[in-house]
Amino acid sequence: MQWTIDPSHTSLEFAVRHMGLSTVRGRFRKLSGAVQVEDGTLRAIEATIDAASIDTAEAQRDDHLRSPDFLHVAKYPVITFRSTTVEARGRGRYLVTGELTLRGEARTVTFDVETTEPVTNPWGNRRAGATASGTLNRKDWGLTWNKVLEFGALLVGEEIHFTLNVEATTPLQVAA
Repeated sequence: MQWTIDPSHTSLEFAVRHMGLSTVRGRFRKLSGAVQVEDGTLRAIEATIDAASIDTAEAQRDDHLRSPDFLHVAKYPVITFRSTTVEARGRGRYLVTGELTLRGEARTVTFDVETTEPVTNPWGNRRAGATASGTLNRKDWGLTWNKVLEFGALLVGEEIHFTLNVEATTPLQVAA
């Protein structure tokens, strides 16, 4: 059964070290996708993220992140993920591996996913939730712009920690 990611109840947030001193947090405001579930077990995930929707609450930084130094959204407007394997790890927990395409470069990534049991909302739709988390190294996708500060720290950290909170929906299946 296919579930559709509900963008109004889904968030993709990230965190990266800044100057070795603090952590800057941000999010992508626009994403879509689908989740395939069979017999109550997660089988596949596909997601598309609007790269230009990056938001760190600082317009000048966001413009730089959209530039060719980082996401180059004029040339690569979307970031995509497509799972290749989903390994059940016990009650509602999975290890998901797939291809993350960023700036036209596809790389294999693996992250943990924890799902919730589906419920039926007052409008007759089935809804379920999931949380995925992991860490990426931005250099793996050629995102190498940086500056070494006089005290040796990097201006922008290389590791990106992310958390994806998803709510997905599917129409209620009525037996004939």
